[in-house]
Amino acid sequence: MAVQTTLDNLLNDLRFAEQSLRRFEGRYQLSSEIFYELFCQGLLDDGQHLEEFAEWAGHYKLKMKRESALKEFSQERLIQLRRQSQDDTIRLIPQQSFRELGDGLSTS
Repeated sequence: MAVQTTLDNLLNDLRFAEQSLRRFEGRYQLSSEIFYELFCQGLLDDGQHLEEFAEWAGHYKLKMKRESALKEFSQERLIQLRRQSQDDTIRLIPQQSFRELGDGLSTS
């Protein structure tokens, strides 16, 4: 059974990943994007930090996946907002509760 990811969990995961990435970026003075390219190409030859590099790469992949999910959620939300619109103006109103992803934007 697939577990529904709530927007709240998604944003918390993003926040956690971004905080972790900032620590690595500060420590190694390299952006996570550049690091990940080097990591994937096998160009980081320092076995002494391999475990830490694997952790950094994992946080970067988590961030990329969650950003993709947030974009998908936002696109679905935009479709819903356009359907509700009576003209070309989209009314964006703050939501009181978070919504589940992947189920037609029903409230959780």
